[in-house]
Amino acid sequence: MATSTRPGDVLAGRYRLIDLLTESAGGRFWRAHDAVLDRYVALHVISAADPRSDALVTAARSSATVLDPRLLRVLDVETRDGLCFVVNEWGTGTSLDILVNHAGPLPARRAAWLVADVADAIARCHERGVTHGRLNPENILIDRLGAVRIIGLCVDAALHGLPPAKESADLTDLGGLLYCALTGTWAGHSTSVVEPALQAHGTTMAPRQALPGVPRPLDTLWCEIDHAGEHHHRWWLPTGSAMDAPDVSSARAVYDRLMEFLGDTAGLPEELASSILPINEVRPVVLPALADPPVRTEPRRAPTEAPTEAPPAPAPATSESSVAEEPGPIPLVSELPTEAGMPVFGEDQEVGWMRARSTPPPPPPPFEEPPERPLFAPDTPEGTAARRARAESPAPTPPEVAAQAPPADQQGWDSGTGTLERIAPADEEPVPGRSWLRLALAVGLVLVLVVAVAIAINLGRGRTPLGAETTGPTRGSSPAPSVAPSKLGVLSATDFDPLGDGDENRETAALAVDGDPSTAWRSQTYLDQLGPPPGALKTGVGLIVDLGEVRTITSVKLQLVGAPSTVDAWISRTAPTSAPGGTPVARTTAEGDTATLTPSTDDISQGATTGRYLLVWFTALPPVTGGYRIEVAEVVVRGH
Repeated sequence: MATSTRPGDVLAGRYRLIDLLTESAGGRFWRAHDAVLDRYVALHVISAADPRSDALVTAARSSATVLDPRLLRVLDVETRDGLCFVVNEWGTGTSLDILVNHAGPLPARRAAWLVADVADAIARCHERGVTHGRLNPENILIDRLGAVRIIGLCVDAALHGLPPAKESADLTDLGGLLYCALTGTWAGHSTSVVEPALQAHGTTMAPRQALPGVPRPLDTLWCEIDHAGEHHHRWWLPTGSAMDAPDVSSARAVYDRLMEFLGDTAGLPEELASSILPINEVRPVVLPALADPPVRTEPRRAPTEAPTEAPPAPAPATSESSVAEEPGPIPLVSELPTEAGMPVFGEDQEVGWMRARSTPPPPPPPFEEPPERPLFAPDTPEGTAARRARAESPAPTPPEVAAQAPPADQQGWDSGTGTLERIAPADEEPVPGRSWLRLALAVGLVLVLVVAVAIAINLGRGRTPLGAETTGPTRGSSPAPSVAPSKLGVLSATDFDPLGDGDENRETAALAVDGDPSTAWRSQTYLDQLGPPPGALKTGVGLIVDLGEVRTITSVKLQLVGAPSTVDAWISRTAPTSAPGGTPVARTTAEGDTATLTPSTDDISQGATTGRYLLVWFTALPPVTGGYRIEVAEVVVRGH
């Protein structure tokens, strides 16, 4: 049987795989559904032929011997059909690494309470002879009520191929959890995705050195855990102090020391729950209530008019007031045509009835052929003019002649006797060929309009009137209107550090263009601010965004973490290999979490912002704990 797993597979006849959460080193971590108990479970699965399978089964059996509500229990372990899998209780909440990466370090009392709760649970495990093995921030879960849950007791270390751990390793990781909760960095024995703690001369800096304001008792406690087993005098404690050599050799002793610092713990779980950010929280959407439509309470009125052709229906003998309150049914008229029973509603809400025709409509008049009309005018007698010549200055017309003259809107022929014979008006006899002339004129106007529109479109697109491409803007001409810029997609990004070792957390550079503002690329942390040499280590560091093809950029918007910072934008057709020089196409100083780089209109029109590779170059970084660092959550590029 194949050893690969896919969503929908059922293991041991009861565990249906739903979501693949993580996959590494040949192992897969699934969210599954237990069909027998109808609940969700966490399921780790590897191949039965994997060298870690035996150790995984042994670790699961050891983990099941400890019963504590703060431990996500092992529910089942089995090797079947070529697969070895362990089933754990499913837990919900936010892990410590996500909490410190999004919200920063916890307040001192909340951090102490969190680690004390973990230390108490680990102390119970050590009393049973069981160790965790990988007590890192990813395996500490805080739910929405502030309760702490520990993930992967024994099992996580076995999945990573680690031998059974000693209690001292868990003790060092407890100190690392305290350091992580206080400073937001990791200083434990196990590996973690949290940023490593700062180093000074090869030694991890104390919490108070990494982040001023950490209470001295917690700082001293971490130093004692970090130097557990050393019997020389502690330099961080005053000589002769009663706490010169406190006992931190066990998880129970660490728990007691933290409880001494906390004193009254009332309300601390609720305070810890308030630190949880609403990440992936499903919030209900409440729609506004709509008023009910008004109910018409006015009674129906009886019809005011009945058809004249149909016999009236018998009406019940009731008074006028009773009819208004209880109207009777509308009588059915079956003797009338269909349209007679169709109601007609007037503006005053009175109901009438459509009347039927009493007589059939008259037939249409018969079709008559139009009389024939001559195509040309009649011939004139020989020796006479077809029309009378127009006189230069007409003489007054005698009254008797004017009485015989035709109307002004009529034309006549000269009969040779000095009078005009009336002919048909122009609207009765159209001039031959006039309709074709009008049609040709209309077609010519349409063609001229089409040509004008085509020339206007070509000029608007920056081309010649005939549609040919132009080599550049002509002198004295204004730039043609362009299409509105849009957001460019399908971007990829890589880090750019030509003045350093060439690596600025390259594996996370793609998070700056993944469309998710909750993930971010961060540079290395520098002890000094960037700037020109010799006062600074380097002049800048940045990201290269590949647009996929040559584009024209109109704006670049950055979502940053921290402020202030100074950033330049450079555009090129080839990927840059050295630090930029000269004048960038845009520059800005971000005083907040956003920065917008907008090139000038001249640069856009002259093609200075056209290229495939966008270099976002930071010349000043915002201050962070222990130095200077830039974090870019999202890069949004707009253009054509």
